[in-house]
Amino acid sequence: MADIYLLATLLSLSVFLGPAAAELVQQQPLVLKYHNGDLLKGKVTVNLVWYGRFTPVQRSIIVDFIRSLSSPAAATPLPSAASWWETTEKYRGGSSNLVVGEQVLHEAYTLGKSLKRIHLLALASKFNAANSITVVLTAADVAVEGFCMSCGRHGAGNGKSTYVWVGNSETQCPGQCAWPFHQPIYGPQTPPLVAPNGDIGVDGMIINIATLLAGTVTNPFNRGYFQGPASAPLEAVSACTGIYGSGSYPGYPGQVLVDKTTGASYNAHGANGRKFLLPAMWDPQTSTCKTLM
Repeated sequence: MADIYLLATLLSLSVFLGPAAAELVQQQPLVLKYHNGDLLKGKVTVNLVWYGRFTPVQRSIIVDFIRSLSSPAAATPLPSAASWWETTEKYRGGSSNLVVGEQVLHEAYTLGKSLKRIHLLALASKFNAANSITVVLTAADVAVEGFCMSCGRHGAGNGKSTYVWVGNSETQCPGQCAWPFHQPIYGPQTPPLVAPNGDIGVDGMIINIATLLAGTVTNPFNRGYFQGPASAPLEAVSACTGIYGSGSYPGYPGQVLVDKTTGASYNAHGANGRKFLLPAMWDPQTSTCKTLM
């Protein structure tokens, strides 16, 4: 099982490192070793389990994002979410085409509002098909075991199925899990960026969903691409923590686009006119963290 680890360690470096020193850190070689395991390639069905109350708008933002990853190249202006996802094609086996499958609503909090990992596995077990990812999304008022230690996680279910969990961090650890739309818990307390879809919690979830989907297709069973121990791996996106645009350094996300009307920050266009802020992804051809800006 793989977690998104806190930004805290990286962000705290900004107390001691200026931009020039941070550039030296970024120049260190980054290599994710391939461990000869299966990857998720071809058509990958993404089923969604909504636990707790999400508004229709919140659900549409997340569904639009997932659909954006495999949109036709000409469907949205560049830079696009689809062009960001194309980096996964450079990992062994070619492209991973994500298709939104079934959606299940658990608005009655049938397992309560304090969940353990076993509950997440139970929710994910609704779908066990091979070459699929079940994404369990928990609402802002649902506490999850280890929430502030990991903004989300992914792992393997029964057989060849995989799952992802991401929680809404609007009120739970937003300085860790919703940065850069919220002030970080460490580092310089500069003003946060304006969320592109006007929802700090959900726009933060988009970043974490993007991180975990990329980690899932490139390291679904802890034998794919990663650096470090399999129990705590750095993966396709988590190896590039805190980088969103050129010139980034710990505590500063880098140069991104700004909507002239709303002031919202983004670096990718998506389906239905959506805008998203997506983290850098490790490019196996260049062994660098690749951004859209």
